[in-house]
Amino acid sequence: MTGKDSVILHGMWASPYSTRVELALKVKGIPYEYVEEDFKNKTPELLKYNPVHKKIPVLVHNGKPIAESLVILQYIEEVWKDGPQLLPDDPHEKALVRFWVHFINTKYTEIMTTVITTEGEVQEKALSQVYELMKLLDEGIKTFFPDGNPTFEAKNLGLLDIVGSSVFCAFSAVEELIGVKIIDPEKTPVLFSWITALREQPIVMETITPPEKLVSLILRPWRQGFINPHPSQS
Repeated sequence: MTGKDSVILHGMWASPYSTRVELALKVKGIPYEYVEEDFKNKTPELLKYNPVHKKIPVLVHNGKPIAESLVILQYIEEVWKDGPQLLPDDPHEKALVRFWVHFINTKYTEIMTTVITTEGEVQEKALSQVYELMKLLDEGIKTFFPDGNPTFEAKNLGLLDIVGSSVFCAFSAVEELIGVKIIDPEKTPVLFSWITALREQPIVMETITPPEKLVSLILRPWRQGFINPHPSQS
């Protein structure tokens, strides 16, 4: 990146999609300006830069906007080649990373929304689906850590680690909220070790939303709105 480059990220503190872009920028060592967006009062710049979805994150590089978190991550990898690589060189390894990134990005949002906003039989059914997804992901993560011991001492965080951090490092907030263990060290040991290792990275912990803040300001009010909605006024 040259001294003339301008990098601005429009994000929101509780969004995993925003968090993953911040992580990628930090891993790459890219200086950037951060603009906090309010979902109820979006800035004119956000609406201008993302007129289709009107959502964060949006990365603005030298006045040119890029939307959608995974598209932004790919852009960062292609433009800033001097920093640490987010993707491996080997085509097959690269394809595997992209496969599991897509898996994480598409499989958990809807089902975890059901887990958070329901109770009883509906929630139990959703949790069963989550556990099955966790088992599949545990097998997938083993591909990258054949010895079953995820560590980042000898390598930088890659694309899969960044996306995984943005999603799973906040799962403890959901576990606290509903009182159920979701990531089980006995049922999914490699996945548990991977997430634990990610949480131990200073760059991750300084970037992700603290679980207690996520619970108190976002998740608990959201859940209560579904479980115990206020009666409509007549």
